[in-house]
Amino acid sequence: MNIDPKTNGVLTPATTNRISGAEAIVRCLIEEGVDVLFGYPGGAIMPVYDALYDYQDQINHVLVRHEQGASHAAEGYARIKKKPGVCLVTSGPGATNLVTGLADALMDSTPIVCISGQVPRDLLGTDAFQETDVVGVTMPVTKWSYQITKAAEIPIVMAKAFYIANTGRPGPVMIDLTKNAQFEMLDFEYHRAPRIFSYWPTPKAKAEDIEAAAKLINEAKKPYLLCGHGVLISGAQAELTELIEKASIPTACTLQGLSAIPTDHPMCVGMPGMHGNYGPNLLSSECDVLIAVGMRFDDRITGRVDKFAPQAKVLHIEIDPAEIDKIMKTTVAINADAKEALKRLIPLVEQRERPAWLAQYAECAAIEKEKIIDRDTLPKEGAIKMGEVVKLLSDKTEGKAVIVPDVGQHQMAAARYYNYTETDGWATSGGLGTMGYALPAALGCKFAAPNREVVAIIGDGSFQMNLQELGTIMQTGLPVKIIILNNNFLGMVRQWQQLFFDRRYSSVELQNPDFCKIAEGFSIKAVRVSERTDLDGVMQQMLDSKEPFLMEVMVEKEENVFPMVPSGAGVAEVRLE
Repeated sequence: MNIDPKTNGVLTPATTNRISGAEAIVRCLIEEGVDVLFGYPGGAIMPVYDALYDYQDQINHVLVRHEQGASHAAEGYARIKKKPGVCLVTSGPGATNLVTGLADALMDSTPIVCISGQVPRDLLGTDAFQETDVVGVTMPVTKWSYQITKAAEIPIVMAKAFYIANTGRPGPVMIDLTKNAQFEMLDFEYHRAPRIFSYWPTPKAKAEDIEAAAKLINEAKKPYLLCGHGVLISGAQAELTELIEKASIPTACTLQGLSAIPTDHPMCVGMPGMHGNYGPNLLSSECDVLIAVGMRFDDRITGRVDKFAPQAKVLHIEIDPAEIDKIMKTTVAINADAKEALKRLIPLVEQRERPAWLAQYAECAAIEKEKIIDRDTLPKEGAIKMGEVVKLLSDKTEGKAVIVPDVGQHQMAAARYYNYTETDGWATSGGLGTMGYALPAALGCKFAAPNREVVAIIGDGSFQMNLQELGTIMQTGLPVKIIILNNNFLGMVRQWQQLFFDRRYSSVELQNPDFCKIAEGFSIKAVRVSERTDLDGVMQQMLDSKEPFLMEVMVEKEENVFPMVPSGAGVAEVRLE
């Protein structure tokens, strides 16, 4: 066996660098530091799986139960590990089953590299068995999509794939690999892509923009900062904290920006947007400078755009130039990586105290606590509420767990009531809002952070989208913890039907299976909680378990999530009931 000095590890049983395209794929993955691979084999990708057989001690292949599960698991891994998650699937339906995950990763700036098998080059365009135009299908939902038809292309294309996925604004890449390219031989040599002609992923902030931004902040009376996912992607948590502490800037974390700063930080005022906190929404109409760092002004944040902070001057720090001035017209824009921009900005920003401005947020928080938070987290009678389950979990884990919610009311409860004390503690589907994300994504998160508690919080509707991945959890044996908040409804849709469609509940009530029996069928311990008195003990049992554990909690059937910004309204028109 050959020892490669660059990796200090065993690379291949081959005695020369003349190897097959299939083995070259595996060698490329090892060169890129891939240690976990989520996939599902099939005929068109079988040569790569055969080559993978000789590298089982270097790459852990995780056999998912559906290719969509592979894409979400790769997303979860990437979100926590800060490097691309990787999928390996076969042609046709194997590749098309990845599309939802690719779209999800693109919307949420998550780096994944997906490799699909394809029919041989001479059969392309003949409608051969399981042939699909993968590049055509995936191009709209990827940063880059490419078809390899010759083995000689493999090293350079794979190097580009990883470089593109994980640089600039991260995102998904799709590589389609014809079967003949897997069998062909090549002289293997690998070089990571130092750069790609015409692709400049990390723009440098202009000095005049940094100076203008500092002037804007220094002159502000009521600045307000929105912390987005870009802060976490760039690793700018420390810099953001230094800035907001120095200038006393109240800061709200977007859904994907959660855990960038601790929830209980004095400058953290909550979450903005449709189901965000009262103060960040109401007081957006009073701030004079709105600072957006690594966020894209999604419609769930802004509500009606012409009513969103119309009085404020806007400072936007953003690595993707396409996002600048796309939704909100900026006064000053810094097109750069958030960490670099903040590092250069901090020395120019003046030390300030803003007690009166921060007091306004505190007043709003007190109103919200009395009207909503205490009701949701400290009920003394009636059905169990989603908020009290999340709050109990937060207390028991001291805010240090990785929380992986699915999409719906339970997602908003997890965002609002978990007290995040450790960074990179959150992974969810935001932009695409993909039901079925959480179960496989939690598995990916656990592979990325084996020493942290990983808890998937899932609604009964979302759980049934990808529950087959219980089989993957069973086979890996990883102690992923699962909480199902079961209200027998598609809760978020039902809430809208109640409030805006005269309670005309159309196709939202669910007749559910016995989730505990299903989990037990996969050899996963499961306990149902129907009484509040059992909640604490069962949750502790779940957290103490060294194995996978499913906890089903029967929650209030028609509970609504407030605050809420109605569709078509401005966020300052937020409703508390």
